[in-house]
Amino acid sequence: MTFSIIGRCQETGQLGIAISSSSIAVGARCPWVRAGVGAVATQNITLPALGPQILDALEQGQLPPAAALDQVLSANGWSEYRQVSVIDSQGQVALFTGSQALGVHHAMAGRQCAAAGNLLSAPSVIAAMVQAFEHRDGHLADRLLAAMQAAMAAGGEAGPVHSAALKIAGELTWPLVDLRVDWAEHDPIGALERLWQAYRPQMQDYVTRALDPTTAPRYGVPGDE
Repeated sequence: MTFSIIGRCQETGQLGIAISSSSIAVGARCPWVRAGVGAVATQNITLPALGPQILDALEQGQLPPAAALDQVLSANGWSEYRQVSVIDSQGQVALFTGSQALGVHHAMAGRQCAAAGNLLSAPSVIAAMVQAFEHRDGHLADRLLAAMQAAMAAGGEAGPVHSAALKIAGELTWPLVDLRVDWAEHDPIGALERLWQAYRPQMQDYVTRALDPTTAPRYGVPGDE
């Protein structure tokens, strides 16, 4: 049903997640990122509350990822139906897959990253994601998307995927990147990558507009003179 990659950029400290699913609007329920704190992927039979609760435990309780994950799963119950991956601001990782995870499932940690999935075509899909992230240079978004494309090349899910999302946090309290393809009949990951390529040249402009409107670039729309 879902596969994802969470990662950290060692150069910038940015944290991010890319995820895709056969279900509609995966980006509304599963990816959670907080600047300077961590990233969480909640999937399989999803409880969206796990994401912010784990981030709170990382931030307020100053717990390592494994302890934060265990604390939140224990408090909410039904953990046998969950698949969750966590990375903190230092690149430490924790993974959990419950006994009721759907179909072929796997989770794997790498250098400054972790990948997980269920209803996969094969466990090797997850290893392909980790390898692609570790060997790709460039912006964190490029590395996350390379992992998603590697997953599809390795067989992806057992069935077609229809939604995808990319979320990255930098130094600000709001996401630096928050892009979603809520439904596509074919290739939502390709559509997501095209969104990223369109957004990338404008990304810093939106930060500038927020922090110093007097130096903001023109919007390039009628009336902006």
